Amino acid sequence: MRAELRGNSTTIPIQNPNLFNNPQNSLAGALKGCIGSLDGACLEKLLLHCANALENNDVTLAQQVMWVLNNLASSNGDPNQRLTSWFLRALISRASRVCPTATNNYLYGSSNLDQRRLMSVTELAGYVDLIPWHRFGFCVSNSAIYKAIEGHTKVHILDFSITHCMQWPTLIDAIAKRPEGPPSLRISVPSWRPPVPPLLNVSSEEVGHRLANFAKFRDVPFEFQVIEDLNYDMLLSQLSPLTLQLRDDEALVVNCQNWLRYMPDEQINGSSYSSRDIFLDMVKELNPCIMTVVDEDSDLGNSSLTSRIATCFNYLWIPFDALETFLPKDSRQRLDYEADIGHKIENIIGVEGVQRIERLECCNKFSQRMENSGFMSVPFCEETIKEVKSLLDERASGWGMKKEDDMLVLTWKGHNSVYATAWILVPPQMDMTIE
Repeated sequence: MRAELRGNSTTIPIQNPNLFNNPQNSLAGALKGCIGSLDGACLEKLLLHCANALENNDVTLAQQVMWVLNNLASSNGDPNQRLTSWFLRALISRASRVCPTATNNYLYGSSNLDQRRLMSVTELAGYVDLIPWHRFGFCVSNSAIYKAIEGHTKVHILDFSITHCMQWPTLIDAIAKRPEGPPSLRISVPSWRPPVPPLLNVSSEEVGHRLANFAKFRDVPFEFQVIEDLNYDMLLSQLSPLTLQLRDDEALVVNCQNWLRYMPDEQINGSSYSSRDIFLDMVKELNPCIMTVVDEDSDLGNSSLTSRIATCFNYLWIPFDALETFLPKDSRQRLDYEADIGHKIENIIGVEGVQRIERLECCNKFSQRMENSGFMSVPFCEETIKEVKSLLDERASGWGMKKEDDMLVLTWKGHNSVYATAWILVPPQMDMTIE
């Protein structure tokens, strides 16, 4: 999606258009055709121009572009202005690490991006319901899991998610209504999670206690287990049948919601393998009956800063535009949600190396990774599609869904936002055929 395709972008008057009329000023060439007003496409050009200046250590030019952006971006403006304000913060944060004096005089440079809000469980429920970004994945995955565990009397879900088990009350309610009676359900979650929003003000154990109470209310036998780990490496060491206390009579489900992008994707010791591949290999050894994976459909792992800015700007415009359709500009709920996206932008743009944990890969790259690891995708049934359509019917008219091969993709105004997939292990006889 390109910025110029956006339907709701507004023109922004430039207080000093002469800044762009000077042929000696490199900004003039960068913004040719934008003189007099700036739309989303021109704001993107400015951001890319600033990024190029930073990469070339041109402090003077970077300062000039930041000055212009500081006068155009607004956290209370239209979606393009609001999004730009967070990119400006990220660029200032990045520049401050290289040349602190270059950013001393800018409004956004003084904000503390390390401050993170902690939500109550009630606030978390409102967060995931605000737009269908998360509910879409919950709905698709739960439907696929429900079908996969048909006939099983014991189910174990290994849950890798950033939304603190908000997915599971709906599944518990569904299996409680099974004609043959509900299976016993065990959910295991890692104690470690990526330090990204949404952040909760209660422990994983408290979340498990609340789930247990709900399951008891629905007459579903229930267990909750927290996997003790402190980081990626410890988590990988815990992914064994013994540590996870896997039981032969249980159907194992592995659920990944907006999680795999936080597994490091750097190649290890010069090989073609990364921690993501090791994770998938270990999951494969656990022999799950199904693995569900949901994530955002964008490619943000590029080593080039300008490439990441262009991709990120044109992708994260989606939630900013969606919020514009039903929340006022000064809505506290809207500002908080956008701030959480701002923390993501700060990580994608503001830092490099191991600090940059937001390394999203698009659905096509991810699918190839899964196939290389010995998984095969399974299509979603018509009942799943019907459930998703019912969910989206309750939302703004811009939301939609489409099928791409075996994937279901959430769209906003026709543009991909979130993909959902389901996977099983390649059967041994088919594996031999492939080789």
